[in-house]
Order: sequence, then C-alpha cells, then structure tokens
Amino acid sequence: MYSTLAFRTSAVGPLRTVSTAFVTAVGRLDKSFSPADTIARLQAHAFVKSDAIYIVHIILAMFWLVIMEVPSFPSKLFIPLLYAIALLIPFTSQFFLPATPVFAWLLAFYTNRFIPSDLRPAVHVVLLPTLESVLYGANISDILTRFTHPVLDIIAWLPYGVFHYTYPLVLSLFLWLFRPSLALKTWAKTFGYMNLTAVLVQILIPCAAPWYEVIYGLTPATYDVPGSPGGLARIDALFGNDGYQTMFSNSPLVFGAFPSLHAGWATLGALFITHFWDGTTRYVWTYVGVLYWSTMYLTHHYLIDVVGGACLATAFFYLFMPDELRGKGGHGGRSKYEQYDLEARRLVGMDEFASDTAESMDLSDEAEQDQLILYRSPNPDRTSQGKEPVRQHVVPKKSGGKMHRHTASIASLIRADERSEGWSPIGNKGFVFPPLSR
Repeated sequence: MYSTLAFRTSAVGPLRTVSTAFVTAVGRLDKSFSPADTIARLQAHAFVKSDAIYIVHIILAMFWLVIMEVPSFPSKLFIPLLYAIALLIPFTSQFFLPATPVFAWLLAFYTNRFIPSDLRPAVHVVLLPTLESVLYGANISDILTRFTHPVLDIIAWLPYGVFHYTYPLVLSLFLWLFRPSLALKTWAKTFGYMNLTAVLVQILIPCAAPWYEVIYGLTPATYDVPGSPGGLARIDALFGNDGYQTMFSNSPLVFGAFPSLHAGWATLGALFITHFWDGTTRYVWTYVGVLYWSTMYLTHHYLIDVVGGACLATAFFYLFMPDELRGKGGHGGRSKYEQYDLEARRLVGMDEFASDTAESMDLSDEAEQDQLILYRSPNPDRTSQGKEPVRQHVVPKKSGGKMHRHTASIASLIRADERSEGWSPIGNKGFVFPPLSR
C-alpha cells in the first residue's frame, strides 16, 4: 500500500509539470484563422538581407517541382498550393514558416531520384575507404563489422533504426513545452538547413556506403543499383519480416554515405539537449557514441562519414544559435562582465570600490537601473572609521536612453559634508590644489 501511494505521489509531480507547460504553450499560440492578419503582418514587416533566403527556397522548390514525376502534373501543383494556404493562415503559419528549411530538405531528398542519370555525377566507390585508410591508418568500419552477434545487432539497431527517427520529434516537443518559443524555431531552422546542406552534398558528391563494398566490391557503381539495409537485414531475419529491406531498397538517395546524417542528427540533438538541460551530458553523449558505432557496425557508413556528419552538425549549431539563447540553459546571452571584458568580482583589499552582488548579475538592464550603486569614498579615513560610503540612486533618463551604471558624477565624488557647505577647490585665498582639509 505504501509503495503504491509513493509511486502515485512521485508520478503526480511530473504530470502536473507537463500539464502546466502544455497549457502555457497552448496559450502562447496564435489562434487566429484570418488571412488578413497574416497579410497585415507581411505589410508591416521590415525586410532585411537574411530574408533573401526565401528566394533561394522558391528557386529550389520550382526546380524540384519541374523534375518531379510522381505525383505528375497537375496533381503536384497541390503541393505549393497547400503550402501557401498553410502560410496564409496565422494558426498554421506559426508552424509551417519556421519549418520551411525542413520541408525544403524533404522535398530535395524525395525528388532527387528524378534527376536524369546523364546529368548526375559519377558515383565514388573508392574515395571514402581510401580516405579512411589514409587519415586513420586502417579501414575502421571494416574492422568493426568482422564480428557480429545478435546482442550487438539489437544494441546497434535501437539507436540506428528506431530512436533515430523519433527523437527529433520528441526533442521538438520538449523545446515547445519547456523552453522559449525561439528555441524551437532555432532547432527547426538548424535541423532543416543542416539536412538540406547534407543532401545537396550527397547529390553533388555521391559516395557508396560500406554495404556496397561488401556486396559488389570496388567495382564502379551505377544509379540503377538498389539500396541495401546492410546489417539491418539481420534484424529483418530476427523478427521474420522484410521491413528494412523494403525501406532501403526504395530509398530515393542510395549513394548518400557522406556526410552521415545519422551522425549529424545525433550530434545536433546532443548539442541542443546539453545546452538547454543541465545534467544530461553523460547520458546524451553515451547515446551518440553508441550510434556512431552502430552506423559502422551495420555497414551503412565509414568513419569519415561519421566525422563529417558530426562536424557539419557542430558548425550549424554554433552558426545558427542566436545571442538570446547562448547563455547557460538558453535563458540569455553573456553577462555584462563577459561582454565588456570586466572583472566579475573585485579582489580582496579593494572593498572601497563598489561591486555588484550575485543577484544583480542576473538582473536585466532595466532592473539594474533601480539598484543602489556604491562609489569609492574620497576620504578613506572616514570610511575606515565605520562610516558608510556615499550612496547615490541612479535615475533613468526620461528620453529613453540608458545611463552608465558604473560611472559616478563629479558631485558624487565630493565629500558629503563639504558639498553641503558649497565647497570648491577655488577658495578665497586663490587656487589651491589639492584642496586643504578642514
């Protein structure tokens, strides 16, 4: 009875957290279905140079739609029509517009099969194993496939053939629920452009995977060769079906070994998870390491493919991460000390200078303007006798500009008792510097 009650109690907390986050996330959504709202926003939008990327998307989409054979004309015209409607409705555009790079990648991945063979570049069969032997001293992927076992097959199959296809969606859901909306948009943009770039590289530089070397040797390859499940064929035999055989034999991009998008997805997801959630590093990167191994164990990638995919993901992560999310946990950018290359804390023995507290370091600019700022007393003797340093409250400018929070006015440097008497360095007896003490 006690264990059942404890289980229910422990389960209530996470469920309440998820339900609260879900309600909050739904509350942030734009629930308008009026196209007029979208048109008004478009008219009010201030276009910048980065918006030119949508022209590239339009050109690529037109190219893929022209060569697309299935569905045929005019049925394929429904694809841009439905997408335009989704962008026109505010409720759906908030999902489809950030996901534009993802749709561009899916369109390129599916439609590249219709590129005429005489326009395609030659398939590289020897390039990857040669580079791997030169760079790493041996064909690492070949070494990893020499010993197989059903237990190892299952361990390799789970991250490569199951989790790989589901965890981007799970990560998207968690970002939507528990992180700012900008985090999900950044993930969609980074994920989409990374995949689109990788597919374009795979089309322009087609390379055969290790399974081709196992089946056909190093003989020249043609685009008529069907895809192969590689080591996943043992999973089909283990479960008594041909699911992976059917999926890979119908792949629209057979010679897309380099770079490895399995490695790219895992690396990019790990970078996002460890950036937004502390304490996940060892678990996430353990999964990534197992997936790296599984890509080679199942004869789908060479080691150089894995390295290429991981480097591509890392580059896109740091390229697309906005300043607003670069802080720890994605809650903000650099502190003012990092931004201006200042010392975070004063050294011991310099207590006559004012230093911000740990709490003030996390406050926004507006909140910090309301804080009391301590200045150095011009009379160390008075300070040492127990008197408090002069304090001055910073008043924000009415014009909307921000005052420098660490600069004292000249008046604040004058001793309080002398300032009240109208002290001036120019006295009745002429100019005296420094002023004589009273």
